[in-house]
Amino acid sequence: MSRQVAVQLESELGVPVNVVNATGGGGVTGHTRGATASADGYTVTMATVELNMLHWRSLCPITPDRFEPLAMINQDSAAIFVSADSPWQSLRDLEAKLRQSTESLRASGTAAGGIWHLALLGWLDRSDLPSESVTWVSINGAAPSLQEMMAGGLEIVCCSIPEARGLIDAGEIRCLGVMSRERSPAAPEVATFAEQGIDWSIGAWRGLLFPKGVPEDRVTKMRQAVLNVANSNEFRQFMAASGFQVAVADGDQFEAFLTQTDADFGEILNQPQMKPTQSLAIGPYFLPSILAALGIVIGAFGWGVSRSTLNEEANAAAAENLAIDYHALLRFAAAVGLFIVLCESLGYVISAGVMLLAMLLMLRVGWRLAVAVTVVTIPSLYHVFAVVLGVPLPWGWLGW
Repeated sequence: MSRQVAVQLESELGVPVNVVNATGGGGVTGHTRGATASADGYTVTMATVELNMLHWRSLCPITPDRFEPLAMINQDSAAIFVSADSPWQSLRDLEAKLRQSTESLRASGTAAGGIWHLALLGWLDRSDLPSESVTWVSINGAAPSLQEMMAGGLEIVCCSIPEARGLIDAGEIRCLGVMSRERSPAAPEVATFAEQGIDWSIGAWRGLLFPKGVPEDRVTKMRQAVLNVANSNEFRQFMAASGFQVAVADGDQFEAFLTQTDADFGEILNQPQMKPTQSLAIGPYFLPSILAALGIVIGAFGWGVSRSTLNEEANAAAAENLAIDYHALLRFAAAVGLFIVLCESLGYVISAGVMLLAMLLMLRVGWRLAVAVTVVTIPSLYHVFAVVLGVPLPWGWLGW
């Protein structure tokens, strides 16, 4: 979809438009790069529904407020799929199995905590089905999830119809229902959840955004260009052929949609039954804990070296030096403790920077070198852990 938009934008704007894949972190990498790009109008982000979820899941501080909405161009509802040879012909059949079975069924469609996972959990909740009746297998994407179901490793896949279009047309899988109030143009023969008596609708969206701060004249020009593309026959033919649903909303409408959707996901992700989906193997204090432990080790090592120089014949001056080193260790411990206490409110960048700078100065490093090391080290660690590896960090008041 991004590549199709890029090709048509080239004609609209008369300049090359390149597509850059920025994957990783369940959407953290791409949305962060888009939000922090230069506000000159030369970088556009194809945002997805994950933008409304990342901060609620404590993956990163990026929210819709960090962007200038241009236009939404697509919205696809979630759907439930089973293999063609499964015994379940309808949602009611599958629900009966989930209520009666003593063993959970295996399901996937995305990584744990992703949009399709939340869609399935929401269905279980609205239908009063036991959450333990389904075991979510974390798989990175709908395509490998569908392949796993075809191989017998899963009983259920939750994703959008366009993602499953090939296997539907081949008769390999069956769609039991679409999580929407109106039937999907991509599969008009499939009943909606609403038609089957289930009040639950959710799906994915895609839209283009500028980073906040782009000059108004450039925002206006790009909004019009994107709307021209989205409303063109060429784009609609492409979307129809690909099975995607066109859903166009201009800048103001898109902004209102983002605000409402963000609030909706806040309610979903803060419900008790949703909390397990937010548990992470690496929590926000993983890196701070490493830094705190490193500070303690450095301080203890320095004190231990000083203490080893003392022997039975140590004079009063040496004993006084030991006391000084002991006080240095206490100051190191105090810096670590302050770091841990302030990390949640000030955020990782500020608190870690203060701790590292204080430690370097306590080690008698020149203040210029100490500042230089701090300025390079702390942002570098932030980039590696938060941006590249997608590890959450304590963001603090300023989102740092």
